[in-house]
Amino acid sequence: MNSLDIEVMRSALQWLQRGRRVVLGTVVRTWGSAPRPPGSLMVIRDDGQVAGSLSGGCIEDDLIRRVAAGELALHRPEATIYGRTAEEVRRFGLPCGGSVQVVLEPLSEASGLAELLRRIEGSERVLRTLDMASGEVRLDRARGGEQLAFDERVLRTVHGPQLRLLVIGGGQLSRYLASMAVMLDYRVTVCEPRIEYHEGWDGLDGIVLSTRMPDDEVLAMQPDAATAVVALTHDPKLDDLALMEALRTPAFYVGALGSRQNNARRRERLLQFDVSEQQAQRLHGPVGLRLGGLTPPEIAISILAEMTAVRRGTDLSGPLTDWSQSSSVCALA
Repeated sequence: MNSLDIEVMRSALQWLQRGRRVVLGTVVRTWGSAPRPPGSLMVIRDDGQVAGSLSGGCIEDDLIRRVAAGELALHRPEATIYGRTAEEVRRFGLPCGGSVQVVLEPLSEASGLAELLRRIEGSERVLRTLDMASGEVRLDRARGGEQLAFDERVLRTVHGPQLRLLVIGGGQLSRYLASMAVMLDYRVTVCEPRIEYHEGWDGLDGIVLSTRMPDDEVLAMQPDAATAVVALTHDPKLDDLALMEALRTPAFYVGALGSRQNNARRRERLLQFDVSEQQAQRLHGPVGLRLGGLTPPEIAISILAEMTAVRRGTDLSGPLTDWSQSSSVCALA
């Protein structure tokens, strides 16, 4: 898994091993419009080198300057807020009304980065607890539903795979979708029982190939609210098996490739397999946003865009989801 957390932590650990002073910044709270969500990470080296991002560029320069000057997080963790006043919002280029609270933590061998990396690279979700007064760190296995929490005394952050994607089918479109999803920090499983589609999947970072039947894979995977399921085979005998099980789960996104007419018929078929009307209406089909994509990479982007919008709670009632006038491959296939 090529986690965003892993890239930041790897850089921090390498710098520490070279004897550099390193400060870890974590977004812990935002108010109003904010460019990066809570949990975003950045490490700052004593010479101003950085990895990761806390604001997309708004406050990084000031943090780099203050860390390099020895003004912040020299001996123990501390919290700082950007955007307290309208003048600060203008100065740092924050979105209108936005404020960001960041915890800055001086890193050392006692920060547990090596152990944290080992565990999240092994696909474990880890709860990291930081005591603000002492700087002491504890690592525990994260339980379901745990997320970032900060009460000024203790910072708890969750690291490792939190999003999962199950792709039904091992064709060309699935390859692009799976690869792009890994970049977005999904742990990806590709379910493909047809042996002729198995070539080339072995050894891909962050992607597991399953040869189970699709319904068996959904049942084994037990999708939760951090899981998406996308059916891409065009074969109802495979796609429908996965969909009838996935639509009964809390999966935040369930989608299927095909035209509006094909998906209308698919919903009718699903109703015959103890899928309720309400569950059938959860199906995103045609899958993806109507971006005009024609090639497999473009269609993969449209699918991930819709998954992201659904996960973030974006209103999808507009024209980007209206396939009625579209001639896109994604709709007509």
